[in-house]
Amino acid sequence: MMKKMSVRPVSVLLIFCVLCLPAVIAQEASQIPDPNFNTKIERPAYTKQRPKVMFDEAHFNVHTTITGYKAFAEMMTNDGYQVTPNKDMFNRKTLKGFQVLVIANALGATDPDNPDSARPAFTDEECDAVRDWVRAGGALLLITDHEPASSAAENLATRFEIGTSKNFAVDKSNYFTKTAWAGNLVFSRDKGLLAEHPIINGRNAAERINQVLTLGGQSLKGPTNSVALLRLSDTAKTLIAFPARQVEISAANRAQGVALNYGKGRVVMTGEAAMLSVQILKEGQQSYPFGMNVPGFDNRQLALNIMHWLSGLLK
Repeated sequence: MMKKMSVRPVSVLLIFCVLCLPAVIAQEASQIPDPNFNTKIERPAYTKQRPKVMFDEAHFNVHTTITGYKAFAEMMTNDGYQVTPNKDMFNRKTLKGFQVLVIANALGATDPDNPDSARPAFTDEECDAVRDWVRAGGALLLITDHEPASSAAENLATRFEIGTSKNFAVDKSNYFTKTAWAGNLVFSRDKGLLAEHPIINGRNAAERINQVLTLGGQSLKGPTNSVALLRLSDTAKTLIAFPARQVEISAANRAQGVALNYGKGRVVMTGEAAMLSVQILKEGQQSYPFGMNVPGFDNRQLALNIMHWLSGLLK
C-alpha cells in the first residue's frame, strides 16, 4: 500500500488496511517507519563475500533506505549484504558490479496524488539496460503497488513479460479477519496459496514460510516460466473503481508475488509494497503495525528468503 492516501469514495476502504480501526474514519492516515522493529540477524548469510545491492532512490520512490524501507535495508546489511542507495539513472555503467537491484514503488513524479506520478518511472533505455543486466546474471526485486505505482513500473515489468492489474486485489475468503478490508490478503500454506519454491521453503524448517500478509495491493500475471509465490485463490477479485460504481472481475490464476529465471539472472516482482516494509500507521491518536511488524506472519523471513534466492544462496 502507498505511503499516504486521502480518503475518497473508494479509497475509504483502504484505511482499513490496519488492525481494528475505529468506526469513524479520519480524512488522512500516515505511515512512518517503526523504530522498534528488530533488524538484527543471529546468523548472517554472508560474512566474507558480501553481495552488492543497489537500492533505487532515483525515481521518486515512495520507499527508500531512510523511509519505509529503512528496516529492510538495515536487515539486509545485517545479513551481510552491501546496500547502496542509487541516485542515478539505470545504465550499463551504473549497474555494473552489483548483484541485486531493489526498486520499491518508483513513481513518475514525487507526489502520488499528482497525475504525473502514474507516468513511466523509467525511460525505455533504462528498462532495456535493466533487462540486459538481468539476462547477463543480475537479479531484480521489483516492488510495486496499486496505482499510481503500477502504471509507473509497467514498462519495466513488461520487459519480463509480467502483467499488472493496476487495481486492488480483494478476497473475501482469504483476508485478515481482524480488519474490515478484504484487500488485506492472507496467503497460507494450509490453503495452498504459497508455492513450492526455494523462497517459500527456505534452507531449513526455521526459514519455512507458512503465512504471509499483504496490505492492499494489485495482482500480477507472470509468464509461463514464472512461479506464483503468493497465489490468489479462485475467489479473489480485482476491484475496479469508476466514478459512480465499483466492478469486481475474477483475479483467479493471478498472484501478488512472482519469481522467474531470466537468462542467467533472476527476477522477483511483488504487487504490494507494505508487506516488506516496517511501518506504523497513524490514524488520529491511534497507531497500528503495518508490514513485517504485524504479529503472526512470516513476512520478515520472506524478505530474507527473497534476497537469499536473488543472491544465489537459495538454489
